[in-house]
Amino acid sequence: MTELAQDAEHMRTAIRTAWQARHRSAPNPWVGALLVQTDGQTFAGSTDAYGGAHAEVVALRQAPQPQGATLYTTLEPCDHTGRTGPCTEAIIRTGVARLVLALQDPDPQVSGAGINRLRQAGVEVLVGIGAPEVQHQLRPYLHHRLSGLPYVVLKLASTLDGRSAATDATSQWITGRPARVDAHKLRAYSSAIVVGARTVRVDDPALTVRLWPEENSSINCAEVTDPWRVVLGSAPKNAKAQPCLSWTAEVTELLHHLGERGAIQVLVEGGASVAHTFHQAGLVDQYVLYLAAALMGGDDGTPLFRGVGAKTITEIWRGQLENVQRLGDDLRIDVVKSSR
Repeated sequence: MTELAQDAEHMRTAIRTAWQARHRSAPNPWVGALLVQTDGQTFAGSTDAYGGAHAEVVALRQAPQPQGATLYTTLEPCDHTGRTGPCTEAIIRTGVARLVLALQDPDPQVSGAGINRLRQAGVEVLVGIGAPEVQHQLRPYLHHRLSGLPYVVLKLASTLDGRSAATDATSQWITGRPARVDAHKLRAYSSAIVVGARTVRVDDPALTVRLWPEENSSINCAEVTDPWRVVLGSAPKNAKAQPCLSWTAEVTELLHHLGERGAIQVLVEGGASVAHTFHQAGLVDQYVLYLAAALMGGDDGTPLFRGVGAKTITEIWRGQLENVQRLGDDLRIDVVKSSR
């Protein structure tokens, strides 16, 4: 196997390892690292919960002989002191000879400084291996660091005939448990969750991550936290969503507010009027539709969006189909803004 092929294989391991930190690392990025010693032994690590060690340090701490090793990491090591010390210092101090990384970190505090520091210290640095995969994996983080705004995911659940609630306003539960567990994982991956005041009054949702992870999961439940809860309008004092942020200004201002607080991803759960507001304003980065094998059987149920839509077929919004996944008897369909 060539060195380039070996680098690609080891980077794939680092990418898989990074997913272990997806639910716990924010507002830091979820990074994976793999240290390969000169004797061939490998040690993997991912970012600890916020305030803990970064992935590179987690991997280095496990290795008994890091001198001369190659370190693979999905994102550029930091060279500044925050809640932890610079990862570059740990890499240099332990004698790592070579660093292979996928992406330069666009965060202004990093942005090439880590690469430069390591090269100045004599560490060989190779950039770009696995870049497309990591760009996809870190898409919410990269979006936040480049725009200052959180990555917005609009979650929708519908029958096959496009209805999100019955005429009596009931909507629980359109989908089965596997889809609902997956939706709770979306919550765990998000810094904040946004719903409308009407949804709070009618459904009284708790907006917690109570279904994920399921039993026998390798995920440490103590690391899973509920997202910040945001209600557009006023929530009753005894609502299950309390404590929450009641927001009455424009939703664009809300995104700026959440972005400044370090929210990397925001999950919009509805209802139909809220979904329409974010969609019509062009604020949605990713649509996640859970489609149930069910039919409302009429045109009087609640549609996915409540409000004025496209007036002609040439004006309809078109995105890029990214994923279709079966979850029990339901489908999860992911659509993102088209890059074409």
